[in-house]
Amino acid sequence: MADALRIAIVGAESTGKTALAQALVERLRQLTPLRCTWVPELLRQWCERHQRTPLVHEQWQIATQQQRLIDDAAADHDLVVCDTTPLMTAVYSAYLFNDLSLDDQALAWHRQCDLTLLTALDLPWVADGLQRTGPQVCEPVDARIRALLLEHGLNWCVVAGSGTTRVEAAVDAVTPLLRQAARPGSGLFSRLAQREAAAAQSHRHWRCESCDVPGCEHALLRQAAAPSGGH
Repeated sequence: MADALRIAIVGAESTGKTALAQALVERLRQLTPLRCTWVPELLRQWCERHQRTPLVHEQWQIATQQQRLIDDAAADHDLVVCDTTPLMTAVYSAYLFNDLSLDDQALAWHRQCDLTLLTALDLPWVADGLQRTGPQVCEPVDARIRALLLEHGLNWCVVAGSGTTRVEAAVDAVTPLLRQAARPGSGLFSRLAQREAAAAQSHRHWRCESCDVPGCEHALLRQAAAPSGGH
């Protein structure tokens, strides 16, 4: 493949991003011959090293280093799953410091991703040392992420459920990007065929531009965000 596929995983804290990134890469290695890897969240390492959370003037450096790690992984792999991107640094800078200065560059970097998976708020919040702020931040952070994804027309969908259900929902979302690289007998094409058949039987067509998941919130939120009028 000329350019690595980049799958971004974003979401509020304690929504299973890291676990999903690792599991998704393992699953895609089983389903395709692609050289797959994942890039961990730099913020976790930064907090452990400094034993504190970053200050406002340190956010830009974290975002830049996160992107560098992603670019390095993309240079020698076919598919990279990103356990967050600089977009999350920008989101938290806005929430914690009312600082929007990272938005434009973070969005420009994020547009390099072929698909964004937003982890749903359906898992229990779990404390995780310095990195976690508290369950009260989850809804506003989730809302900010959705607003940016919608406003800037980025390809995204929500993944929900626990355990293998969450992983398989992510695989469903990524599958349309892998039509050219499916491993023979992997079942990727049958996944698409089953969903297309179900849609035809119910006289429902895919409305989502980003994935083949019938219940994807992408289309529903676009519809809700559309100006009123017409029909």
